[in-house]
Amino acid sequence: MYKADTTFVFKINCKSHLNLSTFKTLNIMAMHHYLRLTFILLFVITSLFCVYFIIKKRRNKKAPKLLSTEKYNSTITGEMAEISVSTDSFFNIWPYISELKAAKVLSNKIKESQLIHKVYRNSTEDFEHILLATEKENHFVKIVIDKNKKKPIGYLFLDL
Repeated sequence: MYKADTTFVFKINCKSHLNLSTFKTLNIMAMHHYLRLTFILLFVITSLFCVYFIIKKRRNKKAPKLLSTEKYNSTITGEMAEISVSTDSFFNIWPYISELKAAKVLSNKIKESQLIHKVYRNSTEDFEHILLATEKENHFVKIVIDKNKKKPIGYLFLDL
């Protein structure tokens, strides 16, 4: 009888041991599942933050500035001399032209080789005025470049 009692107790202990082992396995699997869901959630939240800041940065991007006549007249000091378009001495305007096209100030239909009509430089060589052709004849977009700061000041519509 003693032997039977120990066998019975042993069977109960083995059964509970199996249940405990199964419970530990399920617990580890559940923890693994929750941990995986947590990492997925962190990835989604981080992605949303990145998308939000990219959209915010694009909205804050400054558009090309339309010059007032007073500001434009202040850039004309002395006599304006025409310089050759083929000379590489004037400012690299192509990034600014891309901004003007994006803002729909300039048409995309005009070829880049025909875009620059004339380039003028003032007598003190502080400013360059670049005439850009438009689709209409005798209508131009004039870009004013500050050579000292090496950046465009703005643009202005010119009707001749």
